[in-house]
This record gives sequence, C-alpha cells and structure tokens, in this order.
Amino acid sequence: MALTGLDIYKLLPKTNCKKCGRPTCLAFAMQLAQKKANLSDCPDVSEEAKRVLGAASAPPIKLVTVGTGARKVEIGEENVLFRHEEKFYHPTGIAVTIHDDLDDAAFDNRLKKINNLKMSRVGTEIEIDLVAIINKSASAEKFADAAKKVSDGSHLNIILSSTSVDNMKAALANCAEKRPLIHGANAGNCESMAALAKEKNCPMTVTAPTLEELADLAERVKKVGVEEIVLDVSGDKPKEVLQKLTRIRRAALKKNFRALGFPMITFACDDDAFQEISMASTYLVKYAGIVVVNTCESWGIMPLLTVRTNIFTDPQKPIQVEPKLYAVGDAKEDSPVLFTTNFSLTYYTVEGEVEGSRIPAFILSVDTGGTSVLTAYSGDKLNDKVVAKAMADAQVETKVKHRKLIIPGLVAVMSGKLQETLGWEIMVGPREASGLASYLKTVWKP
Repeated sequence: MALTGLDIYKLLPKTNCKKCGRPTCLAFAMQLAQKKANLSDCPDVSEEAKRVLGAASAPPIKLVTVGTGARKVEIGEENVLFRHEEKFYHPTGIAVTIHDDLDDAAFDNRLKKINNLKMSRVGTEIEIDLVAIINKSASAEKFADAAKKVSDGSHLNIILSSTSVDNMKAALANCAEKRPLIHGANAGNCESMAALAKEKNCPMTVTAPTLEELADLAERVKKVGVEEIVLDVSGDKPKEVLQKLTRIRRAALKKNFRALGFPMITFACDDDAFQEISMASTYLVKYAGIVVVNTCESWGIMPLLTVRTNIFTDPQKPIQVEPKLYAVGDAKEDSPVLFTTNFSLTYYTVEGEVEGSRIPAFILSVDTGGTSVLTAYSGDKLNDKVVAKAMADAQVETKVKHRKLIIPGLVAVMSGKLQETLGWEIMVGPREASGLASYLKTVWKP
C-alpha cells in the first residue's frame, strides 16, 4: 500500500530547514506522496527513513537520460495519464533513422538532411533530438564507421540499433562518450547487452512479445546492474502498439507495477510517409518516450514536432510573447499601428498576415496573461485601460506621427471607450487575421 503524506512526514527530520526547496517537512512529505519530489532532495533524512521510503517515494516511471550536456534527452518520470490532470514533464524524443549500408555519399547527404530538421513555430525553434543508426548491413565494421560519422558529424543524440552484441561493442567504441541508447536487447542476448550497457554507462532497451515477458526481461537487466531501461513496444499493428503503450503506462501509474515502470520507445516505420507520421503522432500522444521514423523530409517532421509542442506545453500556462511594440518590415512614422494580445498563436498569426501584406507596420502585443483576444476581453484582461497602459509603456506615440490605432474586429465594442481614453482615432480591423492584408491595402490611410 502506498504511504500517505502523514506516514512519510513521521519519518522525516521535521526540522523545516528548507534545504529540500520546500517550505516545510510536511509540504515535502506531501510532494513525496504524490511522486512530485525525490527523497534525495532531503540531505538530513536518516538511513532508516531511506530504507523505508526509498522504494515508496521513487517515481512510478524511471527517468532515463540519453546523451549528455544541454542537448540530452530525458524521458520518463511522468505522474499522470492525462495532461489536464497536471502536465507532462519530459517531451517525447523524436528520432530519424539512418542505415549503415548506405554508400558514403548517400549517408552524408541523409545525415545532413537529418541535422537540418529544425523549424520555427510561433516564435520557437523546434527540432528532432536523435539519430537512430540501424545496423542493416549486419557488419560490425560498417556499424562502427556509421557510429563514428554520426558522432563526429551531428549535434544530435544517438540510438544504436543492432541485435549483435559484437557489432554493438564495435559501434560503442566510437561513440560511447555520447551516451547513446543501446537498442536491440531481447530474450536471447539481454544479459550480454546489459553487461555492455553497464560497462559503458549507457541506457538500453528491451523488447519481448508480451508484457509479462517484457517485465521479466527488465528484471533480468536490472539484476546485471542497469537501471536506465527503455521498453521497446514496436510492432506492425498500430492498434496493438497503442494498447501496449496504454497498458504499460496504466500499470506503472495506477497499479504502481515497478517491473514496467520505465519509459517506452516505438519504431513507427512505414513505406507510406503519411501513414508513418500518423502512427508516430499517435504513439507520441499515448505514451511513447521516444518515437523513431524513417521520414527525413521537413513536411513530414513538422506536424510531428507540432504535435509534441502542443502536448508538452503546460495547459495552465499559455505560450506567450513578450508584451511590447514590434516592427514588421521597415516600419516608419507613417506606418499603421495594430494591437493584439500576447498569446503566441494569436500574435504570430497576426504577424504572418501583416508580413504577407508587404505593408510595414507596428504591432503592439498587449499583456493579457497569454490569452486570446476574446478570452482576454471576456475575462476583463483586455480593456481600454490595459491597452492605454501598453501604449504608454511602449511609447507608441513617439514612433508614429499619426494617432490612429487598428483594433481587432472581434472587440469592436471597445472602440468608443478606447477612443475616449486614448484620444486616438480607433479603426476597427477585420474579425479574422486572414482579412488583414486586404484591410491594410484598401482601408488604411496614414
């Protein structure tokens, strides 16, 4: 039975020293009970408490780290099944495959394309995280050469995929310092793979046909001394893969079944790139820690990265841009001035339409706590006083010689009050951002 916060509190020092980063020992105990803190955060806990609380306070899903440094990928240690219950903490790692049987030119070209899989979305740079090197040649020498090329020629983390222990050893000799994920352990080779993973201090995967066998393999690997394990639940039937992903997540979180308390990886590789990205997106949402795809085209990776961005944002904290005055194009003193909220999606939608109009303009991002225009207005976070303050803070009147402000058509009702407060001429813009280009070309006059 899981220990309650009060049960845990009785075993803590009760000094309220705040060394753990929490205001009191009781607050720390409550977070331990909810799996939101680690026992190691308390430097004064007794050995007896460590013995009793160690297993009980451990996160239900083990944290696994692939790679090193600032670009390392951390997966696992999630506490909920659904994002609205709290939030998801560690974004799914996205990997793209590269085969070791490619000729030098094809290998280099593909690696270059993989390295460049980064895009900008609502002002944020998003990109993939890993390169999965597949030992398709079955040659230790080619696998090792591929590992060296990727290690030397890519900023991305590495997955080494081979069922041959000898081939894996050869590849690790060229990239172990990057702490790659060792992929390929099964019932026949798991002890040997685990010994290699322990020697090189690398995380590893295990795979088996059933969840019972998967749990058994994980226990066998742990006995060798490897703690960072990733469960491979890849398969040819998306329905079965999805069921496995969900059952494992539920077993770990709801049943506290430690044998399956590890993050998961899926290889969503299909000849049809559209099908492949659809499957990968599904697995990302439910509940893969890493998804691996063959597609290395931007048009395929962009939607997958977008899904990840949407799922792994805190639903209680909207993505925001800095509230200030932005110049789009070569904006001058006779350029139009528009305002919108500082919700990222809203701001960048407006910016994109203004940029597309090819009419230089100023956009005032008003601080509404990262909410959209109608949401902010209905919650009284967007009113004449808020806009007036934003105008004053940005010193808008010093940037332009006219006194005209274009407001979103959705809040046309604000126009009269805003004109009274600001003393500016208020021009009501279109209700939808898509109408801005036409509006600026036909209605705006300085």
